[in-house]
Amino acid sequence: MSSVYSDPIHGTHPEPIDHFDRLPDSLLLLVFNMIGDVKALGRCCVVSRRFHALVPQVENVVVRVDCVISDDDCSPSSSVKSRAAGPFSTLFRLVFGGIVKPLQALGQFLGPERPSLNKTLNTSSSSSLSVGLGGGEDGEMDQGGVTHHSPTQVLRNFNELRFLRIELPGGELGIDDGVLLKWRADFGSTLDSCVILGAASVFNNVHFQVPGHGNDGFCINNGSNVGNGDDNGSIPESFYTNGGLKLRVVWTISSLIAASARHYLLQSIIAEHKTLDSLVLTDADGQGVLCMNGEQLEELRVKPLSASSASKRTLVPALNMRLWYAPHLDLPDGVVLQGATLVAIRPSEQSASKKEVSDASWLSSAFEEPYGTAAKMLVKRRTYCLEMNSF
Repeated sequence: MSSVYSDPIHGTHPEPIDHFDRLPDSLLLLVFNMIGDVKALGRCCVVSRRFHALVPQVENVVVRVDCVISDDDCSPSSSVKSRAAGPFSTLFRLVFGGIVKPLQALGQFLGPERPSLNKTLNTSSSSSLSVGLGGGEDGEMDQGGVTHHSPTQVLRNFNELRFLRIELPGGELGIDDGVLLKWRADFGSTLDSCVILGAASVFNNVHFQVPGHGNDGFCINNGSNVGNGDDNGSIPESFYTNGGLKLRVVWTISSLIAASARHYLLQSIIAEHKTLDSLVLTDADGQGVLCMNGEQLEELRVKPLSASSASKRTLVPALNMRLWYAPHLDLPDGVVLQGATLVAIRPSEQSASKKEVSDASWLSSAFEEPYGTAAKMLVKRRTYCLEMNSF
């Protein structure tokens, strides 16, 4: 029966019914899980007491980091020096300089206090969600009148988190325009697998005239077939003499360092949220993706990771690698890769049978199209095996 209220002018009238209040909590939680974005959920918290009580029960959360705050961001000579330096200095900047800023900054996720819901979720909807160097230990920083909240600080308000995606504002590895570099790494307590796809250049064949020589110094075939007319799947001699192999080594080491640094700095989130079934740490550029499923997350909780003594990252174990290469690769929709390279990486201790069986499935699904097709095409070519020591 509806309640009534008294109006001295018009008499007695039934109290209006708020049909939204009649929706069950389960349906509202379904909507909140579809929203996912932590800032949008923060805005939902201030709508009503009911929303405020339901948001912490959300299972699917997406955290988009707005910015990375660094004490040396404003150095006027840093970018000039890096561009003017020689190849070895460029390698140092690629492997270390480009990684330290966003990934050491993720260390600011940690905080000793569990902040109130109002202080984090509600305020994060209007302030900046960031990671930074030199920030306060509680994960909250004030810069230029803008309050910055770390992802870990915000995530502590979610009690039943199962699916978490964190997106950095950009990739760690500073690569030249037109160069393709993508990686995906799966971790448990250590690296389970990593696949890297790179190309010296990528362009659309419909709008671009193919030059006579690629960035690796080899001749490019303008036809629709892979490689030159006499290509038998082998790597050309020029690949070894003109810096092509050295560049792939840089890509591989850089990607592994970036992946292991991301993994190391997720420890506190994984330890706090024991309900997690899936964790993905990616970036807005689509350069690298670190993935952990429920089994891998539990493995890390039970078996602590081994940290590198040289930096704040997970120790990379001894590795077996397989490399595929094509001087020229035509993909769907006119996309062309010059110097296309695929590297599949597994720890040496894993059995050969596991590697052979799993290669086809995990390599073909590692990248979105058209790059998934590129991986499928490359694995049909001649395979080159390499080994790498732990680092």
